[in-house]
Amino acid sequence: MAPWTRVCPLSELPEGARRVADVDGVAVVVFNIGGRLHALEDVCTHDGGDLAGGELDGYEVICPRHGARFDVRTGAVKAPPAYEAAAPLAVRVAQGWVEVRDERWD
Repeated sequence: MAPWTRVCPLSELPEGARRVADVDGVAVVVFNIGGRLHALEDVCTHDGGDLAGGELDGYEVICPRHGARFDVRTGAVKAPPAYEAAAPLAVRVAQGWVEVRDERWD
């Protein structure tokens, strides 16, 4: 089973914030939306741009390069030009730390 990786203390990720972390060489973005944490691999599947700089519209992050939209809860594509989902990661809070794990590595 893949290990959990610490991203930041929960106190550093208030509602509406996001944080990028390196998880075994993979950039991951964690969002706090409405007090719930969601994590995606920080890459647009359309052209490889990062998602962390994108605007949030509810639970959708809009890629700043070409406007593809992804559901931060599942990684599902909500609008082209992307057609492949972004990879979601498991996220939890343990002992006051936000942690992520890529379950594809299990």
